[in-house]
Order: sequence, then C-alpha cells, then structure tokens
Amino acid sequence: MLRFFTHYGIHFIVPIAIGYLFLKQYRTKSILILLSAIVIDVDHLLATPIFDPNRCSIDFHPLHSYWAIGFYMLLLLPKKFRIFGVALLIHIVADLVDCYLIGTQFK
Repeated sequence: MLRFFTHYGIHFIVPIAIGYLFLKQYRTKSILILLSAIVIDVDHLLATPIFDPNRCSIDFHPLHSYWAIGFYMLLLLPKKFRIFGVALLIHIVADLVDCYLIGTQFK
C-alpha cells in the first residue's frame, strides 16, 4: 500500500500542490500541464507485458530513458518550457521512487 500511495501521490498530488502553491497566476492551466506529464507512460504500450508491477520504468521504456531524462532537464533552461520540464521530471521522480521501493538496482 505504501508503494501505491507514494507512487500515485507523486504522480497526482505533488503536481496539484505545486500548481496550487507556486503557480497562482495561472493555477488551473499550470495544474493541467503538470498532470499531463502522465502522457509519457504511452511508451508502456511498447512493452510486453504492457504493465508489470515489478518492472522499473527508468531506462526500460524509451520516454523513461536516461537520454529522455536529460532532455527533460534541458527543458528547465528556457523559461517558456520550464513547466513542461518540471512536469516530466516530477513523473520521473515518481517512477524513481517506485523503482527504489521495489528494490531495483539502477544501471
């Protein structure tokens, strides 16, 4: 249960909290952008099986690869794309925590 609530809490509660607390001018739009990072899970459709509760997504799926994570970090630099970088990195942190909780070793 801890793993479930931690993983999905980071995916959904953290973006809402960040949007609510720090992005007050465009609160609703910001929260929707931050939540939309879940779309990178579309790469799970390329895996067999599509969902494996004991698989670490980091560096297994293309949009969770170290190259992709590096790109998400670069999105933090231009102010125009910063919120997208933050959203995608929150998603990656959620998956990193999940990997840690299942005891996966990173490459």
